[in-house]
Amino acid sequence: MTRVSGRSCIVTGAAQGIGRAIGEALLDEGALVCFADINAEKVAKVAQANAQRAADAGGQVTHAAVDVTDRAQVRAMIAHTVATFGRLDVKFNNAGVNKPMNFLDVTEENWHFIMDINGLGCMIGMQEAARQMIAQGGGGKIINTASIASRQGFDNVAPYCASKWAVVSLTQSGARDLAKHDITVTGFAPGVVDTEMWEQVDQDLMGIGAADRPGQAMEEFAAQILKGRVAKPADITGTTTFLASKDSDYMTGQIIMIDGGMTLV
Repeated sequence: MTRVSGRSCIVTGAAQGIGRAIGEALLDEGALVCFADINAEKVAKVAQANAQRAADAGGQVTHAAVDVTDRAQVRAMIAHTVATFGRLDVKFNNAGVNKPMNFLDVTEENWHFIMDINGLGCMIGMQEAARQMIAQGGGGKIINTASIASRQGFDNVAPYCASKWAVVSLTQSGARDLAKHDITVTGFAPGVVDTEMWEQVDQDLMGIGAADRPGQAMEEFAAQILKGRVAKPADITGTTTFLASKDSDYMTGQIIMIDGGMTLV
């Protein structure tokens, strides 16, 4: 038996990057995983690519297209997972976006785009997962993706920082409310991770004059990391699988930093 063998899990934002890595690490330990993402075609291909991986470890894989800001779509994703796997044990609220803008240039459109997906999307995901877990009984685990930006503000990603501070607050609020149902709510805060999302952020930072060349922003952030390098998604998944397992049953309301020692709080 592995740590998450037979556990039914949903991971949002799972078509690439950290979300895909979380789902694949769960599959490696025998979990039943629904890869979910707004990009329906891409997430379907990811699930298909992982079919043999799931079979080899004794798990199962499925996928769902979902806009995490749309409650009806979130409910449909959960219903699909329950119909496929029988229940829902673990819900990763990982979907997130960023769109850098210099502080004085931030618009209402930029604010709502980021806050709706990262903040509102997290809250809806928590609520609907909890409703399913309460209805089926047996408790459950809700795990939210925060960020180093949830611990300090950065000048050209202010709405993103605010949205990830919201994730921390939602994690604490959810933990307090759901403890009576034996549902734990935790989260993790990555630092600089070499993923497709960071590649886009790198381009955006150049576009607003915050960097002069590709890779500059990542290099400057990496200089602050005690481990001396940026993270790969595989650096994150040991912690995420732990949070999905029984090993973390006595943890709730906590955010674990996984940033190579960049932010010491």
